[in-house]
Amino acid sequence: MFWRILWRLLYASRGRLALALLAVASGAAVCAALLNVDLDATDKLTREFRALGANVVVSATQNGDAAGTMDANLIGQISDLHLPDVVAAAPYLYLSANAKAGENNSGVIVAGTLFDEVARMNSWWKVDGLWVASRDDRTQCMIGELAASRLGLTPGKSVTVTYAGRAVTLQVRGIVTTGSSEDSQIFVVLPVAQELSGLGDRITLIQIMARGSAAEIQGVIHRLSTALPAAQVRPLRQIAEAEGQLLARIRGLLAGTVGLILVLTALGVLAAMAGLAVERRRDVGLMKALGGPVRRIMRFFLAEATAIAFTGGIAGCLVGMALSEWIGERIFSVSISPRLIVIPATLALMIVVSLAGALPLRLLGRVRPAEILRGE
Repeated sequence: MFWRILWRLLYASRGRLALALLAVASGAAVCAALLNVDLDATDKLTREFRALGANVVVSATQNGDAAGTMDANLIGQISDLHLPDVVAAAPYLYLSANAKAGENNSGVIVAGTLFDEVARMNSWWKVDGLWVASRDDRTQCMIGELAASRLGLTPGKSVTVTYAGRAVTLQVRGIVTTGSSEDSQIFVVLPVAQELSGLGDRITLIQIMARGSAAEIQGVIHRLSTALPAAQVRPLRQIAEAEGQLLARIRGLLAGTVGLILVLTALGVLAAMAGLAVERRRDVGLMKALGGPVRRIMRFFLAEATAIAFTGGIAGCLVGMALSEWIGERIFSVSISPRLIVIPATLALMIVVSLAGALPLRLLGRVRPAEILRGE
């Protein structure tokens, strides 16, 4: 009987309920779109930030040795921590050396490193040629664009690097263009730089790329500082803070917009249900005169609100997924993938909002059957 009466009520008031359904569907579409953008776009923006390179640096403390270097075993200690937010960690040993290619001589900065970590950290680097493939390849190097121009080098040619009376001849594997100081450097595998330096198993610093918000990056720094008391761990604030602040602002804006949409949706449902209650005032009075309890009468209104929320929520989710793809392409320039968790989350929000909009109708319990029967 309950469901038969509910169906008749829905059918009889389909015009007014359509307005509430439109309000719920519109709210669900916007909420689903923004939630999907928040879940997917922020993850992809975080991955885009990784392309900016290192955002944490580990270096020797100020009271370290005169050469300003530290033990290369620190890179192994970092790996042993298994920090999930650390994407790459590249050690560097810098030397101010001399390079000669044919008749050309030039002072250069030699950077000994691990090329696989550097490639993972700096995927945006433009490379004319190829990356050095192996950590143990002592015959090849990569060179910055400006240094290559001064020395007249192209991929496949050889260059001789001299430091403190020690020399090594390397074949140029690729020419790097970064638009930064790396354009004036020669990159070699770490063992070659250590042999040239004569310092043994030492490095100058470690560049680390950590993902996440500013708070998450700060957590990585804290763990590294605790695990590496002999080193100084600091953020590259231009990158780490910019990433964290932008993501926090985007999420704050999306959360505020979702909150506003939910309030407006609740008001839309309330307006529709209030008008419906006025129309059914006589029906409510007759139900009470026949002995119907207020709680059961209210169940009809709450059931109608739930049906509107579910139907409008499903329709809104479908529209919202398409809307989120449009927002991602037009605003964030990324492709947004649908997240299935958004659908139940949006439906739950719409049901809560619709029920909240219908709850003030409990005032119908004050309707007096005698007044209704007298036509007042």
